[in-house]
Amino acid sequence: MGWPSEVVNLVLPLFLLLELGTHCVAVDRSSFPPGFEFGFSTSAYQVEGAAHEDGRGLSIWDTFSCIPGNILGGGNGDVAADVYHRYKEDVQVLKSLGTDVYRFSISWARIFPGGSARHGKVNPKGVQYYNNLINELLQNGIEPFVTIFHWDVPQVLENEYGGFRSKRIIDDYSEFAEFCFKEFGDRVRKWVTVNEPSIFATHGYGNGKNAPGRCTTNGGNCAAGDSSREPYIVAHNLLLAHMRAVKIYRSKYQQKQKGVIGISLYADWYLPYSSSKLDVDATQRVLDNKLGLYLDPLVFGDYPYSVKQLIRDRLPVFSEEESKEIRGSFDFIGLNYYMSSYVMDNSTSSDPTRKSDIASNPGQDAPENPDIPDTFATTTSQKDGIALGPSEGGVEYWISYPRGIKLLLDNVKTKYGTPPVYITEIGYVTLDNGQPLQDILEDTERIQYIKNCLCYTLQAMREGADVRGLLLWSYIDNFEWNNGYSFRLGLHYVNYTNNDLRRIPKASAIWFQQAMNPREAPTAAILLVP
Repeated sequence: MGWPSEVVNLVLPLFLLLELGTHCVAVDRSSFPPGFEFGFSTSAYQVEGAAHEDGRGLSIWDTFSCIPGNILGGGNGDVAADVYHRYKEDVQVLKSLGTDVYRFSISWARIFPGGSARHGKVNPKGVQYYNNLINELLQNGIEPFVTIFHWDVPQVLENEYGGFRSKRIIDDYSEFAEFCFKEFGDRVRKWVTVNEPSIFATHGYGNGKNAPGRCTTNGGNCAAGDSSREPYIVAHNLLLAHMRAVKIYRSKYQQKQKGVIGISLYADWYLPYSSSKLDVDATQRVLDNKLGLYLDPLVFGDYPYSVKQLIRDRLPVFSEEESKEIRGSFDFIGLNYYMSSYVMDNSTSSDPTRKSDIASNPGQDAPENPDIPDTFATTTSQKDGIALGPSEGGVEYWISYPRGIKLLLDNVKTKYGTPPVYITEIGYVTLDNGQPLQDILEDTERIQYIKNCLCYTLQAMREGADVRGLLLWSYIDNFEWNNGYSFRLGLHYVNYTNNDLRRIPKASAIWFQQAMNPREAPTAAILLVP
């Protein structure tokens, strides 16, 4: 006998609220264990500016940004948020926010303008800038957390041999990484070798949306490339570069400098569209392609079986020695989480309902083409006409689903043996369409999103995930790659008008400052309520 309709009508909405999202209250620094670290992340090209000053060389992003049509609004990183000149001011902003750690990247072309020592000497002014920044952070009680490579290959190396399309890059990257260990490692205790290799590979060489803008030319907007092969070649070389840097650090520097080294991986979360085996298997294929392609080699020494099965001879192979060396080549894993979506199998299905969901909202991976290459799967943010979560800040494909961070942490814990994790990026986007400044500053949705992510992170930790810290993207608005300056993810508004560049705190900055400096007694337990 079925349940009475009154019970169904009462229980179903509650179930949907619990499943589709919860709101979080009563969370601040005191909710987390002692030693848990909070901070912010940035990258050199997105915030520094001074692109043509003090001996800095060109990177592939300087070249890519100058090509009309590549950047929304036509912007570039020549000035960005001008952190190069304003770093002292910004360190005070970070300090006011209660920042424990600040993750930034070192511009390869600012240290080696020619890409390597064989193309010229080290740039002393670039070295001095990073020494000044590191010292300023330490003097203000903030620990530097350094990313060695965040997408800005020196243009010289791209011209010479194709950048990360060639294994020659591994030697040049290793030289740069070792210089960083030697020069800054006496004060830097946390290193990230590579940021988001998956995005660099797929957007730079699969769809051409990011530098260096390569993809298959047939019907695409790229001048050259091979979308079926180059992303996997680049991914492989990024992993080998990571492995080499870790080997150098561990063998020559780690014992003396007492630091840790890891990698930051982009990790959307994916849920099966239905409980059918087809959709469940498709979801696993997507996770294998998006996250497992990078994390499986680090933990198990090889690519996921489903990836090898589908990519076949387009996927490079680790030698026996490489497999041994890459396995365990991390002290922590960085996870960058922003969005989630449903996954449906498209190897056999012709269900018109599914096609309708895809057409109405194709998902974040490729709005013009919802199929994820080499997975026989499709993403959508809607199921039966109901969105997985609200769109963030007017960006239709950017679906807010904070519960995804817990599901991601659960998955990493279960599949990969509870590795130490830093959440090296989470963030909430708003779109600047010329609305009044006050509307941008009242970013209450961002506050709620961060609260929810904190609560779900705590929940995952209390269920066994080993999370050491959480870093937001970011303390200021910045140049958001191919989306230019219209996408704002900062807790401080940056006034780009006439290069004024003032940092103006949003409501989220005021809330975060209070949350990092709580006056109340420690919270006894997290509270998740529908």
